Amino acid sequence: MMRNPIRFLLFLLLSCATLATRALPQEIANEEELQAQLETAKKFLGQTADRGAVLFFLAATYAQLNEPHEAVANLKECVALKEGFDPIGEAAFAGLRESKDFQTLTEQVHRDFPSVSTAQPAFTSAERDLIPEGLAYDAAQDVFYLGSLHRKKIVAISSLGEFTDLVPADRYKLLPVLGIRIDAYDDSLWSASWLDNGRTELLHFDNRGKLLGRFSLPDDGRKHGFNDLVVLRTGDVLVTDTADNRVYRFEAKPQAFREIKLARGLLEPNGIALTDDGNAVYIADQLGVLHLDLKSGQSAEVNPGPHATLAGADGLYWHDQKLIAVQNGIGSPRIAVFQLSDDGLRVAKTTVVEYRSKFTVLPTTGALDGDNFYFIVNSQIDNLNGDRVLDNTKLQPVRIAKLRVP
Repeated sequence: MMRNPIRFLLFLLLSCATLATRALPQEIANEEELQAQLETAKKFLGQTADRGAVLFFLAATYAQLNEPHEAVANLKECVALKEGFDPIGEAAFAGLRESKDFQTLTEQVHRDFPSVSTAQPAFTSAERDLIPEGLAYDAAQDVFYLGSLHRKKIVAISSLGEFTDLVPADRYKLLPVLGIRIDAYDDSLWSASWLDNGRTELLHFDNRGKLLGRFSLPDDGRKHGFNDLVVLRTGDVLVTDTADNRVYRFEAKPQAFREIKLARGLLEPNGIALTDDGNAVYIADQLGVLHLDLKSGQSAEVNPGPHATLAGADGLYWHDQKLIAVQNGIGSPRIAVFQLSDDGLRVAKTTVVEYRSKFTVLPTTGALDGDNFYFIVNSQIDNLNGDRVLDNTKLQPVRIAKLRVP
């Protein structure tokens, strides 16, 4: 469950060294890396259900390459599709904000997609430097679990809003903690962990915080980054590898990873959701969402329909034939609910439930408790470089909000 992949440069020329972030901000990309990213993105044009998502990604990459004309041209085409991409919320476009064309595009987006707020405060942490990324709810224990990137620990939140350490910092020398999910069949806890130098692990704990296992991919010379995950009824775990554009199935027996083949290539896969019947998963990347049938192994891209986008979902959740998405890869973050068709392959209705409000400061992920959706309001990952806080004076108490799923 990682912050949108476009925002990954340190714009050192900006005042206060503004950080264009991912959940784990990485090193400044050089021009060669950006050109490779650009060519990769171009290959997706005409190959996905959402052209706007590709255009937005291209525009941000052109902006990072200091090619404002190409950036604005792609933005114009993207905004004209009226899908919900909002360039004002994308740090890569900081250098364009004074241009008239950019301001006109932003004004158009805000007319087409006005602000929405339906959430209410739920919990607030006294610790300011958690820098949380993953959130999960354990119905059996009636407790939420919050993963900390900076402190490298897992915090339990009671129904009364009390924060206590389930897995204290440095107990197991963890990497930064990202996605968290509960195994409903034995009430254990799985988590992804990742430091942006390519080190990554899948972690397994019992509900008292005891480490049951930690698992890594074999060294293949590539960088990997486990991000979000779901736990299947078999005890197997499906985990997204954002750094290497792949999804793996961790088989409980024989405790080995197997790559999942999908209908199209992925561009930094992130959120992942399991259907209630356990027969399918939905996998989000920068360009949309794919449906994977776990019985047949067949996959297909979910069609967002006209004037809508499934792109850039950091957190993704299944609820009553709907997908709930924390979309922070589309510019200004939003929480959206997508009612799906009976076959689960098409969006029948899109409802934006939180957008450009005090509850979408910098959200990453959430968790469901019945019809209530809880989500991280201000992850503060823009104040993190690797596992180091950039400016302690800017840290704020971590807020969790909740809203009713329509």
